[in-house]
Amino acid sequence: MEVDFKNILKDFLEDNNLTQVSFAKTIGVKQSQVSEWLKGKAKPGYDILKRMAIAFNISADYFLGISESY
Repeated sequence: MEVDFKNILKDFLEDNNLTQVSFAKTIGVKQSQVSEWLKGKAKPGYDILKRMAIAFNISADYFLGISESY
């Protein structure tokens, strides 16, 4: 079963005790953008996905739903 990005991000934030604001600051986007992702209204592009993976030192496969662990 394919997992939506919004659920992957929600779980990641909860598992790492991150707020939308702290996550946004870490990857260099506005909190409102993270909110849109969590609502399922938008998804990050390649450049932002890459920043997420680098900032948190995890594989982009996790955020893409390819891997269940980071």
